[in-house]
Amino acid sequence: MLNKYPLWKNLLLLVVVTVGAIYSLPNLYPDDHAVQISGSSASIKVDILAVDRAKEALNKAGIAFKSAELLPQLPKSGLIRFADAETQLKAKDVVAAALGKKNFVVALNLAPTTPEWLANLGASPMKLGLDLRGGVHFLMQVDMDTALNKRMTDTVAQIKDRLREEDVRYKRVQKTLESVSISFKTEELQGSASSVLKKEFREFLVETNEEGVDFNVQLTLTDQAKKDIQDYAISQNLTSIRNRVNMLGVAEPVVQRQGATRIVIQIPGIQDAAAAKRVIGRAANLEFRLVDWEHPNFTGSRPPAGSEYLPLKDGGDVLLKKKVIVTGDRVVGAQSNYDENGRPQVNIDLDSRGGRLMHKTTQKHIKDRMAVVFIELTPEEVTEVVEGKKVVKTKMKTTYEVINVATIQSALGNSFRITGLDSPAEASELSLLLRAGALAAPMYFVEERTVGPSLGEENIKAGLSSLVIGFAIVMVFMIAYYKVFGIFANIALTVNLLLLIAIMSLIPGATLSLPGMAGIVLTVGMAVDANVLIFSRIKEELAAGVSNQTAIHGGFDRAFITILDANITTLLVALILFIFGSGPVKGFSVTLSIGIITSMFTAIVGTRALINLFYGGNSQKKLSL
Repeated sequence: MLNKYPLWKNLLLLVVVTVGAIYSLPNLYPDDHAVQISGSSASIKVDILAVDRAKEALNKAGIAFKSAELLPQLPKSGLIRFADAETQLKAKDVVAAALGKKNFVVALNLAPTTPEWLANLGASPMKLGLDLRGGVHFLMQVDMDTALNKRMTDTVAQIKDRLREEDVRYKRVQKTLESVSISFKTEELQGSASSVLKKEFREFLVETNEEGVDFNVQLTLTDQAKKDIQDYAISQNLTSIRNRVNMLGVAEPVVQRQGATRIVIQIPGIQDAAAAKRVIGRAANLEFRLVDWEHPNFTGSRPPAGSEYLPLKDGGDVLLKKKVIVTGDRVVGAQSNYDENGRPQVNIDLDSRGGRLMHKTTQKHIKDRMAVVFIELTPEEVTEVVEGKKVVKTKMKTTYEVINVATIQSALGNSFRITGLDSPAEASELSLLLRAGALAAPMYFVEERTVGPSLGEENIKAGLSSLVIGFAIVMVFMIAYYKVFGIFANIALTVNLLLLIAIMSLIPGATLSLPGMAGIVLTVGMAVDANVLIFSRIKEELAAGVSNQTAIHGGFDRAFITILDANITTLLVALILFIFGSGPVKGFSVTLSIGIITSMFTAIVGTRALINLFYGGNSQKKLSL
């Protein structure tokens, strides 16, 4: 029958609308202001006792809270909810003082209030960006000179070892930021060295020259090699920073590269920039070194040449060789588990070069001990006098701590294990440090912005106001001009908005920002275009003298190609914006793209379903159009 959908199609539409309504519902529940409690390290667990201490401190201070709980999705994190931002700010200081800043990180946050039955269905509200939810924005500069210098220092050590293996004697080795120069006594030695180095160090341009009585081999980093070092430094630091940000327990943080040497960090829902900086700003690396096997019982205060004392994590000192076997930069994988006796251990995977260095050293030192050294750089404000004026500068303070010492049982290669750990928590922490704690280069803050929650709320109100006003104007116009058909179009427009919000809520990586809200407002205006084209075509068909049913059928069929063409061109523009744009532009393009797809569905399929239900099969019924 003309203008009649089969039952299955109507039921399918009903299911789509129901699902859209369910998954958009969580957006009606506003977030609670909350205080998040996390351990300052992997070995410190936030348990019910810590939460109880925080509750007791709040009760003593006369600060009311809505609830306090351990988060099921974050077993080492606690959450205390409050009625407003002012109470939240007061409570943060009280909780931090009660728990101590040494062992716990106490940060401001926003906690969802989605009902349990919706959460069990996987429904959650849209993730809001920094401009809507409030939070902190950091821009960090990666020190690429240090990254290059570390790589060149590593290269010099490798060159010396390789030349010794080939019995090629050199006079001296000099290093700059991008090149290494090796001097030899004879041209024969120069030629042998050049042949070996060209084969082993392909990331360098190897050239020979003479300077006085010296025969030199010059190794210069190629442009591609420098780019690779920079890319590696950024990639390694991104991994490390993401793990640090995760310690704050916030939803949908943004950690991404900006340009060649910078990293952008945006943490929605956090208003405490100091707490975030304490976690993010930790610059750390790891080194594997041998315990001084030549002086096992040395007790003097002045260490032998080539060795140094470093502090143990549990107290005391240990005498280590200064020469580093490999650094944490060479670790590509680390997992904590248990050995055959049920004791905690960490399985380590090195890259190919790290594996060769580790094997070469450990095969010579079986039954000797090897240490894992944790190196941390912390910013420290120092007052200096410059031109007679006191200037406060930020400098990096380096601290060393030996976190593990173990006996080498056999020659190690790319994969080995660290045993002798005190607890599973220590093994988990060590694996985390090895896996992502090492920074390929130090970083420092160059920009910091805090977006308050009140500003975010104002942006949301402004966006909602524009959406409501635009929505109301469109609905009034459609009813006034198209009467009953206008009501159908308005119902479809409402469903369109419902589906758009549901899809934005379901997409894991989607974050709604202020430009994204602009995309939604634009979608509302565009969504009725298809209905206007269809209704105008139906009017033309009626004017031509055809029956009501034929006019409806022809209106939808003949307007379809025009609607498709118009929406595809807009969709292509949105995709181009997403591919080539960044940040706010991408947010706008995402909501616009989703809105185009949902509006086509609701305008063509949804509106037709309503018209079919009301007018389908009844040729005598007058069309209210």
